[in-house]
Amino acid sequence: MIHSVSVLGSTGSIGRQSLDAAERLGIRVTALTAQRSVKLLEEQIRRFRPKFAAVYDPQAAKELKIAVADMDVEIGDGMSGLRAAAVYDCEGVVTAVSGSVGLRPTLDAIAAKKRICLANKETLVCAGQIVMKAAELQGAEILPVDSEHSAIFQCLEGRRSQLHKILLTGSGGPFRGWTREQTASVTPEQAVRHPNWHMGAKISVDSATMMNKGLELIEAMHLFSVTPEDIQIIVHPQSVIHSMVELNDGTVLAQLAVPDMGLPIQYAMTWPERRESPYQRLDFWQMKDMTFEAPNLENTPCLALAMDCARQGGLAPAVMSAANEAAVGLFLRGKIGYNEIYDRVAAAVQAGPVMAEPTLEDILAADEQARRQVLEGLQ
Repeated sequence: MIHSVSVLGSTGSIGRQSLDAAERLGIRVTALTAQRSVKLLEEQIRRFRPKFAAVYDPQAAKELKIAVADMDVEIGDGMSGLRAAAVYDCEGVVTAVSGSVGLRPTLDAIAAKKRICLANKETLVCAGQIVMKAAELQGAEILPVDSEHSAIFQCLEGRRSQLHKILLTGSGGPFRGWTREQTASVTPEQAVRHPNWHMGAKISVDSATMMNKGLELIEAMHLFSVTPEDIQIIVHPQSVIHSMVELNDGTVLAQLAVPDMGLPIQYAMTWPERRESPYQRLDFWQMKDMTFEAPNLENTPCLALAMDCARQGGLAPAVMSAANEAAVGLFLRGKIGYNEIYDRVAAAVQAGPVMAEPTLEDILAADEQARRQVLEGLQ
């Protein structure tokens, strides 16, 4: 169990739940960061009294500095502030920022031998080989916060050598069973209303398109040293089984819990211990059914594209992830339609550079190029 933590992205859904868990467990909070949510970050600073806080937006950082002038806290901004927070006087860091912006801070935390409570899946999607190699060399722990990867991690504890297949579950999102014709008129308000989970806007849209499940497949490849062929995606609408593993003798182990991100967050902080939690327990007498089905790749082309990029490897996942982040942002702002998310991401992947073993600089350059392409032709 860690006893001090820095939370990157503390004003988002995962960040807020991480702070609640830290407070309940008696874990000292040393640093906080946000994109630009000054008011909420000020409230968190006054509640948790970290010695360092950073806002990615420089102007918002100036506002925060004025707002907490009476507090004993240092204020940073931009990427330098985010990177400083990742290693600031802590045993562990929760990486709850969204997108590839979390890559460099995560590598800094690995170099400082911190425990990484990883909620930023794009870090491994973009640069999984680089990140996992660095963690192995430094002896840094990477513990997944995603419910699916936490489930796999728990099922595999002490059984890594016996793994035959990972069974990665997903709810199918709010438009499960809809055709491409039906999703053409989907609005941002519809897309962010997930049937089982309360999440941020970007990840909610990714769940709707099932791009999120493709990103998770790539993340699982790196976390558990497997190939795309070793992972089977299963649509499980009830979100009770968070994922499963099939062992070499045919035994299947599953991790079940209510759909609440607080559980995997807490376990990443307390591992290898388990602590009491306030979260709701499963009541099997009240459960009516659990169903399973294969994903419909024709209706969810973002998932099909992600699976193709996983097999291709190299720069393809990084290009796809960056393009998707940019396209989802456009959709949420009403600039493009729902189905155009896939169209723009696929075009960026098609035009993207091909490189089998990219460096960090190659990845960041491809990321920037993909974002620019997605924005082409828009005012």
